[in-house]
Amino acid sequence: MTPDYWLKASRALARRDPVFRKLVKSYPGITLRSRGDAFQTLARAIVGQQISVKAAESVWLRFVSTVASMHPARVLRAEPEKLRAAGLSNRKVEYVRDLARHFHEGLLDEARWPDLTDDEIIADLVQVKGIGRWSAEMFLIFYLMRPDVLPLDDIGLQRAIEIHYNDTERMTREEMREIAETWRPWSTVATWYLWRSLDPIPVEY
Repeated sequence: MTPDYWLKASRALARRDPVFRKLVKSYPGITLRSRGDAFQTLARAIVGQQISVKAAESVWLRFVSTVASMHPARVLRAEPEKLRAAGLSNRKVEYVRDLARHFHEGLLDEARWPDLTDDEIIADLVQVKGIGRWSAEMFLIFYLMRPDVLPLDDIGLQRAIEIHYNDTERMTREEMREIAETWRPWSTVATWYLWRSLDPIPVEY
């Protein structure tokens, strides 16, 4: 599932910013894609916290194999010891189980999300243990595919901005935000292309 705004956004960014003029040409035919599963997207975000993309994928595959089906009820039935053996830390075991409980008990109402603002959805999600602003923003990008999400807590995005806009020198959050103002209302698309400049293989949550 690809966002219907992608082509329009890519062309707009390429017209107004030489960085994106180059990046859009460098990555034709690939776009942000959603896996279409809210629980899986959030679980992947938890698994990927504070570890490399490669390590996260390895742990995720072992996690999926352990529970057999990535469904809240299956995660809740899995023994914590087996989840730890799959590579999840004690803290992440607690987090994925709390996430599964929220979905299983209907504490997260997916039907409401299309009518909520980005900040309202973030406020909804951070009630789950282990879901902070970064994880919620990954959800906005990779599941809901909201077009104007700027995850400035993301280390990859920070690094890419410094490489492309400041000759790799460190920048303050305020300086990054000022640069990113020109990307609106397509900050999600800009972020995705900047991630590609560091890793050509798209990450999907």
